[in-house]
This record gives sequence, C-alpha cells and structure tokens, in this order.
Amino acid sequence: MTLRTKFILFAVFVHSLLAILTWYLLQQNKWMFLGMELLILVSVLVTVQLYRSFFKPLNLIRAGIESIKDKDFSTTFTAVGQRDLDDLVNVYNRMIHQLRQERVAQAEKNFLLEKLIQASPAGIILLGFDNQVEGLNPAAERYLGKKLADLQGCHLSQLPETWASQLQQLPTGQSVTFRVNGTWTYRCHRAHFLDRGFQHYFILIEELTEAILHNERQAYEKVIRVMSHEVNNTTGAINSIFGSLQYYAPQLTPHDRPDFEHVLQVATDRNTNLSRFMANFADVVRLPQPRKEPTHVQELLTDLQRLIKPELDRRQITLHWHPAPQPIFANLDRQQMEQVLLNILKNAMEAIGSEGEITIEAVATPPHISITDNGGGIPADIKQHLFTPFYTSKKTGQGIGLTMVRDILMNHGFTFSLSDTGNGLTSFIINLHQQ
Repeated sequence: MTLRTKFILFAVFVHSLLAILTWYLLQQNKWMFLGMELLILVSVLVTVQLYRSFFKPLNLIRAGIESIKDKDFSTTFTAVGQRDLDDLVNVYNRMIHQLRQERVAQAEKNFLLEKLIQASPAGIILLGFDNQVEGLNPAAERYLGKKLADLQGCHLSQLPETWASQLQQLPTGQSVTFRVNGTWTYRCHRAHFLDRGFQHYFILIEELTEAILHNERQAYEKVIRVMSHEVNNTTGAINSIFGSLQYYAPQLTPHDRPDFEHVLQVATDRNTNLSRFMANFADVVRLPQPRKEPTHVQELLTDLQRLIKPELDRRQITLHWHPAPQPIFANLDRQQMEQVLLNILKNAMEAIGSEGEITIEAVATPPHISITDNGGGIPADIKQHLFTPFYTSKKTGQGIGLTMVRDILMNHGFTFSLSDTGNGLTSFIINLHQQ
C-alpha cells in the first residue's frame, strides 16, 4: 500500500468519525451541529492543503526519477514559491545540469576517441573475453588483409597464418616483433582497459617496415659507396698499368708475347668483371624515383613473354598466360616495372630448373598481377630472409635482386607478397593500386 493511499484512507476515516459525531449532535443541539459542520468543512480544506503540500514534492521526485531512468537530462523544474519545494527543485536542477554536462563531455570524448582510432596509422584489434575478434580499425584491416566482417567473432588462431602464430600466445603487457612475407615488419603489443568493471583486451599493431628499411638503406648505401670507390680506384689504376704493359708488349720475343698478352687479358677481364660486380650493388643505391605514367599492363606482360621465350624453351618450361578480359591501366614506371617482372620471372625459372610451369595472371578487380611457379615452394629456413639485402641461397647470387624488386615496388606505393600457396607452388602478387 502506498503512502498516498494510507493518507487518503486515514483522512476518510477521521472525517467519517466526525460526520457520525455531527449526526448525534443534531439530535441534541442544533448550534453545536452547525459548529461541527463548520469544523468538518475546515478540516477537509486543511486536509486537502496538507495532501497537496505533502505529495507535490513526491510527484516532483517521481517525475525526476522517471527522467533519469529514461536518460533524459534536458528536463528541469520551475520554482513554485514554496521554500522547501523550491530548495528541492534547485538541487534537482543543479544535479541534472551537471549530469548533462558530464554526458555531453563523455560523448565528445568517445567521439574523439573513435575518430582517432579510425584515423590512427597504428592497427588496433579489440578482443573479447576468449580472444575473439570484436573490432578492427582501418589500419588493422589493411595490415591483416581482411575486413572486420570476415574476422568478427573469430579466434586469434583463425587470423592469417603468421599473425595467428605470433599473436595467440602473446601475453598481456608484452610485445613481439615479426616479419610477414619476409618484407613487412610489425611490432604488436597486447594490453587491456577497464570498462564497467570488466577487463577488455586489445592488440596495438605498429608497422616498422619503413623505418627499418630507411636505416637499412642508409647503412648499406654507405658500405656500397666505400666499396665501389675503393674498387673503382684500384681497378682503374691496374687497367692503366695493363695498358702501359701492352704498349711495351711488341718488344717481347715472339715466343713470350702470346703468354704475356693472355695474362694481361685475363687480368683486364677480371678487373672488368669486378667493376661490373660493384656496379650491380651501386645500382641499388642509385635507384631513381619512378617516372609514372599510365601503362597498359597486358601489353607490358606480353612484351616480357616474348623476351623470356628463348629461356623458357631452353628449360622446357610451359608458360600459361591469363590476361584480364578488359584492359588494365596502371600508373607506373614501365622501365622499372619491366626490371621487377624480369627478376621475378628469372627467379621462378631458376626455382623450377627445367620442365615446369609458370602462370601469369592479370586481374582487373582489384587490379593486380600474379606470377605462380611450381618450383617446389619456399624452404622454411629462407622465408624469413626474403627481401633481405645481400642474402642469397644461390651459389653465384649477390642477394640484390629481391632487394631491388622491393625498393621499386615500395617507391611505386604498390603492396606485394611472396608466399607458398601449397602443393609446391610459389606465388608473387603485385597489387597495382597505391595504398
């Protein structure tokens, strides 16, 4: 039973007793009867006034509670002229004003935080209680190569291979640095935050590729310049001496002259080869910025096929060509891209050796080139060293082919990947749209 009901019942009971008493007075004294009626009338008026005075603040409190329950912080009350009630109104209005300000400030902070997360160059993976993916920002989608719709609700172990192996065992508060496809370097840190008393976990992804490559390039540029300078100075002086010796060669006896000229020629050729060897390293350092222009991708690939056909025939390698049905135009430096594709095709042929297959595919949506060979895949001990300067698994290699490929593609703003696709197949994919 509510307080309002109790008050009404009490008032009815009291006034009923007064009415009964008045009826008895009517039998004995009419003047007392009239006075009693007047007393009942005054009592009713006072009771009504007290009812309004008691329950108006309660109605006000109830209305305020309903507004707060509905999260409506815009409703305020007006003073009514009663001191006690006006004090209550003032307290309520100040509380609602403070709540409204805090709510607006909180909403603005959440909006700013959401915008910062969306625009952040660092990737953010929001996790549930059981390491389920709950959210990704655009940077994380770009790094993982997957959209939120594809990964939402998935366990960390269901992320793309390298990511899954590195992140699912990452302890909270710890960081790990690893490479993807031998090229892209990332540092991931796992942390948590509190929300309504519960811990929520997230992983922060920072791409280190550009900074590492910049430092790496500065280091090997300096080394190559010193090496090239010293080798060129030495070979130049030695070739000059050889030229002088050849000038005096006619004075030798006919019997000694052929051996003398042969020795000089061998030394000259060796110096020339050494200079060419250093020039290959210097080309990596002197790589110019691409001069981009719209290029017909299918025509570029067709020209390259004609160029490598003799080598394919010699090795008995079958080339499968799958062009896109519609023309693909990409903004690129044709000469540098030819160098990239030739390096990739050369590596594919060397991986096969002989009697294999190479598949070249040009896809329009999204625009990319795929070169796949059946040379047995990439050995596990080599995967982490792909695109590392001067690293090579070939006996006569210099380890600069893939380094040049990497630098040219990154200068173009093209993303790329080199990976196993199963069954002894290796695929090199170049995305022709800039990131």
